Amino acid sequence: MSATLRTDIGKVRKQNEDAAWFDEKHAVFAVADGMGGHLAGEVASRMAIDAIRNMAHSGEKPGIAPLRDAVASAHEAILAHAKEHPECAGMGTTLSVLWRGGSYVYIAHVGDSRVYRLRGGELEQITEDHSLVEELVRARLITREEARTHPRRNIITRALGTQGDNTPDLLAADAVRGDIWLLCSDGLSGMVPDAQIEKTLKKGGSLGAMADSLLEQALFAGGKDNITLVLYRDEEGRLWNRG
Repeated sequence: MSATLRTDIGKVRKQNEDAAWFDEKHAVFAVADGMGGHLAGEVASRMAIDAIRNMAHSGEKPGIAPLRDAVASAHEAILAHAKEHPECAGMGTTLSVLWRGGSYVYIAHVGDSRVYRLRGGELEQITEDHSLVEELVRARLITREEARTHPRRNIITRALGTQGDNTPDLLAADAVRGDIWLLCSDGLSGMVPDAQIEKTLKKGGSLGAMADSLLEQALFAGGKDNITLVLYRDEEGRLWNRG
């Protein structure tokens, strides 16, 4: 198993409100993109990552239930912190988590950060954005290409720590040797088209070189948001045996 992490403030924002973390020993990988007032987004994203770190070190076996509990814990902790600290009112965060265990990869996801998988040379977005433009695309009111430049593309419909919908999507997928998994904030996916991400990951080489290239591409495209990504190559997976 190998993994790497990159995060950058970008070229426009005054602070980096993204947070990310991974633990190769426990095979847990997470990215969060915070939002709120001055530094409040940074607090929310860090609290979400702390909840995932606590889950990883709790001794629980990988699975959907502990992931669900960890996400709920993050949500409640952010709400409580905002209540006690008025300057943090309205803060929230996205959260995308991948947890490798046995023959499976377990995923929890809230917001518009993303989890991608490169398998057999093809990139697939595994998570579904919880965003206004994604709802418009599903309703066929705008195209996928129009969504990339839509003036309301930054409006998300689910987030942790908010009073609205915070229900996570919970997924389980087969773990296959050689898969490359990418977790990222929209500072990457909003700047670099999927086709370009796929091309970069297909080149092969070290994860570090791939991560550096993706970060450079997002910055070259404008770096309009914080940019955070985690790359993980599954080197011990095997095909899911349904029997």
